[in-house]
Amino acid sequence: MKSLLQKKSTRNNLITYGAVIVFYAVFQTLATTGSLKSLYKGLLVPICAYVILAVSLNLTVGILGELSLGHAGFMCIGAYSSVIFSLATHETIKSDFLRFLLALIIGGVCAAIFGIIIGVPILRLSGDYLAIVTLAFGEIIKNICNVLYIGYDSNGFQVGIKDSSVQLAEDGKMILKGAMGASDIPKDSTFTIGIILVLITLFVVFNFVDSRAGRAVMSIRDNRIAAQSTGINITKYKLLAFTISSFFAGIAGTLYAHNYSILTTKKYDYNTSIAILVFVVLGGMGNIRGSIIAALILTVLPEILRGFSEYRMLIYSVVLIAMMIYNSSPKLQGIKEKYSIKRILDAKKRAKALGENEKEAE
Repeated sequence: MKSLLQKKSTRNNLITYGAVIVFYAVFQTLATTGSLKSLYKGLLVPICAYVILAVSLNLTVGILGELSLGHAGFMCIGAYSSVIFSLATHETIKSDFLRFLLALIIGGVCAAIFGIIIGVPILRLSGDYLAIVTLAFGEIIKNICNVLYIGYDSNGFQVGIKDSSVQLAEDGKMILKGAMGASDIPKDSTFTIGIILVLITLFVVFNFVDSRAGRAVMSIRDNRIAAQSTGINITKYKLLAFTISSFFAGIAGTLYAHNYSILTTKKYDYNTSIAILVFVVLGGMGNIRGSIIAALILTVLPEILRGFSEYRMLIYSVVLIAMMIYNSSPKLQGIKEKYSIKRILDAKKRAKALGENEKEAE
């Protein structure tokens, strides 16, 4: 039974990898040949960032079973820490790829560190209490970044919460300017790098879920008391899942921030956290492939509906409701299973095998 489940899980994982690669091949070809409109071409990197965010949040919400509303906060930490590094080393590190690679690592690690710091006290909570605390954390991070002034000169870095508190020499340069954020950010993010990061995220999350630690996390989700009675360290495994989720949120923030030349906190408020949670819920709790599809559809859909002017958000809302009904209706799920490609192929295989057996019997 275990080997069959492992084979099924591996097959599903390979299908997900293959779908991502096919998506990349199709849209990269369209973008290269000029067949893709500039509007949709500009969405390719944000789509990758949102997919990473949806998959990483699904690890907390779907796999761990804890409701977190502070994912945009970790995204903000990754974005700001990586942008500070990129702007500070823009003249010293000439290789764009090396600088962006280091920025990705710094963004992810800083977000993971904050995930550990925040996770230790708040993961003792659960349900609505955890959601409220994580939401507050995201807003606190956004407001701190909104008043932060950072500059550097020959004497080193200077940090303050007022413009007047940062006194730079003639050779100095301001990196962050409070609510104005940062500007002249090197646009190092590309669609290819985004897809590679999506595949890395999927690889880590899939292997974590299939590992011993992943099974422990899912046992905590299913029955906390039973898991604790068997000797599973509840705090350890919850913190591990939360930290991995935070790390990839920081990676997504870095990818997103380096796709634009200006960085402000507007994109990292609670609305973004809610949007990411919508990706997870509509795609299915614990369904990684569903989160990818939901993130893709709901990112592109507002732009497709832009031509409907005032009816745009109404249609968007109707689509959300329809997707939610589809995912939660047992009858619709039964129809989906009945006419799924896998079921049809299995039926053809059984019919072929039955025909061969009948011929042998004759």
